[in-house]
Amino acid sequence: MSSVIIENLSKSYGDVSAVDDISLNIDTGEIFGFIGPDGAGKTTLFRMLTSLLIPDKGKATVEGFDIVKEFKKIRSLVGYMPGRFSLYQDLTVEENLNFFASVFGTTIQENYNLIKDIYVLLEPFRKRKAGKLSGGMKQKLALCCALIHKPKILFLDEPTTGVDPVSRNEFWDMLGYLKNEGITIVVSTPYMDEANKCDRIALMQRGKILETNYLKNIIARYPGKLFAVKSDIMFILLKDLRDYKNSNSVFSFGDSLHYSDSRTDVTKDDILNYLKSKEHKNILIEEIEPNIEDCFMDLMSK
Repeated sequence: MSSVIIENLSKSYGDVSAVDDISLNIDTGEIFGFIGPDGAGKTTLFRMLTSLLIPDKGKATVEGFDIVKEFKKIRSLVGYMPGRFSLYQDLTVEENLNFFASVFGTTIQENYNLIKDIYVLLEPFRKRKAGKLSGGMKQKLALCCALIHKPKILFLDEPTTGVDPVSRNEFWDMLGYLKNEGITIVVSTPYMDEANKCDRIALMQRGKILETNYLKNIIARYPGKLFAVKSDIMFILLKDLRDYKNSNSVFSFGDSLHYSDSRTDVTKDDILNYLKSKEHKNILIEEIEPNIEDCFMDLMSK
């Protein structure tokens, strides 16, 4: 069963196509991730699905309700955590929670079991104004406020951007708990490493979906061989590999370059001989397994 059904959804701002003819389904009870850089269209898509923007074309349903015709019903059953901290900064933690609970006609006590594992971390700061909280604590407060009315589905727009690694890991642990409670979770992130924390992902760039699948399936379909390459002068190495007639893609990754070749039968010696002809020294070439970033870069190049 699908919690979200998107059919040919599009939204433009002037000449800029923010969301371009997107179609996909999100299953009930899964953690679904939209993975892509800033400007990919993730926020615009989330705002349409939570009924805050009207699409130019196409349609979508959330828990069976049309995002345009039945927006009031959608707003009562979704939790939305925008990318920017948008709670009342001059209210305390406790006051923010009470306010959002009252908006949905409930109380903190009524749904406390849903937020208790998060709220216990916030409780020592319950009298502190939200604007004075750390990034990680703001994140936890925003999640509590999004959950206080016991939504069926959560939309979390780049929830871990700008927080420390420990808080990021804690946050994903919380999402795992919420999934076990039967809540469908839709999350966007620019961090490729968070793809492995989702059940399924959609790779997104410039308003389009490049691919939707399980992470392992996306990686398994990476075409050809991939090599990590180093030499004495890396910026010249980058240029020479990009100029190589058999080059498919080259990009920096940590302290090496990830290189893919247009030939299916390419060997390390083929690349080594070419680089020697360009007078590179201390050349290191290793065939490696692709990761999600390699797959993303490959899909972008098509």
